Amino acid sequence: MLSTRFAVGAPVWADMCAPDLGTVSDFYRELFGWELQQGGPEVGGYSQFQLSGRTAAGAMAMAVDEAPPAWTLYFRTVDADATVKSVEQAGGRSLFEAADVLDLGRMAGLADVAGVPFSVWQQGRLEGLDVLNEPGGLVWSELYTPDVSAATSFYGSVFGWQTTEMAFPGGTYTMVHPADGTPDDMFGGIVPLDSDPSEEGAYWLPYFQVADCDDTVAKAGRTGGSVRMATVEMAGVGRFAKLADPAGARFAVLQPAPPGEQMES
Repeated sequence: MLSTRFAVGAPVWADMCAPDLGTVSDFYRELFGWELQQGGPEVGGYSQFQLSGRTAAGAMAMAVDEAPPAWTLYFRTVDADATVKSVEQAGGRSLFEAADVLDLGRMAGLADVAGVPFSVWQQGRLEGLDVLNEPGGLVWSELYTPDVSAATSFYGSVFGWQTTEMAFPGGTYTMVHPADGTPDDMFGGIVPLDSDPSEEGAYWLPYFQVADCDDTVAKAGRTGGSVRMATVEMAGVGRFAKLADPAGARFAVLQPAPPGEQMES
């Protein structure tokens, strides 16, 4: 599971972009209790979603012709510039060069072998998100990709990710964890794109934890969002659903199974 230990290669941050942060901030306040803290000119207007004074995610106002509304995951690196080179050598590409963010850290925007955007974060004063594995916090992630083998090879080369296969009715699920971790540190899965006909295009899907999946799905529908996949229950995992915010940024929500019922890795 995600950890504030912030191992190299693990997710440490998530942010989204949309043309109108006012509209989406109302939506996320209703769903997760997030409050938007507007950023100043020193950070280019970059904002943060706060939950009880702790950072749950980032947000940036961007016109659609600059970037389509979407969520982006950031993975920890000890050297952003070196990771950019590793990505290019592994068949990915750089979307924008590594750059310092004040004294908070250094970041770079990248794309994997299937063209899926992601970012890396080299921590400075800022380690990562404050809210993880609790209602309103990032709890899981999934990569939808046309070629699972190519994706595991790419991210394994760049970050050293290790994989674990979990059997389920109809197939297997590929889970990933950091190079210096164990299966108990799993933070995401890699999913064949064609396994879900509702998915369009390869992308990273962040999951946010909720206390009541059905209630959250109902709120999403009432507040301008859309339900891309109705609630599904999986033994040992919990109840989850795929949603999109009013701008169209895709994400998922998860109500974990009670601890005593969770599947062992």
